[in-house]
Amino acid sequence: MSSEPNPSADAAAPAGEAGARPVRLTVAAALAGLEGLALVAGGAWMLVGGLTGHPDDRTQAVTGGVTLIVLALLPLLAARGLLARRGWSRGPALITQIMALPVAYNLLQADSIAIPAGIALAVVAVAALVLIVNPETTRALGIKGPGNAPK
Repeated sequence: MSSEPNPSADAAAPAGEAGARPVRLTVAAALAGLEGLALVAGGAWMLVGGLTGHPDDRTQAVTGGVTLIVLALLPLLAARGLLARRGWSRGPALITQIMALPVAYNLLQADSIAIPAGIALAVVAVAALVLIVNPETTRALGIKGPGNAPK
């Protein structure tokens, strides 16, 4: 037996993790994760289509599929970091949403079935942006504003 007291659960947790995770943070992580999974699905669809189908340019289809799958890492890592309440995850989550807005705009300009996808992507991106920059989310991630840095 040791004479040292057992460390409390609070001492083992990283800074800023006191209390439950805010619902806004959980929803933002879910939206980022949903975008990442959509990128993986789209990339897999392009990759399989490029390898098994008859695309106009097989190399372009395979390259596009692999690119989408690799790009899916950004929102998936951001979602995981948001769920774990890591401050670093806010940047990748914001970048993902900002990159999604022009894609949504381009989908909205199409005269096809892509218009509903553009609407859905725009709604998800704007909602996630609002949730990520929310002050409650910022506090939960342990991000301090300008002039609030520890001295």
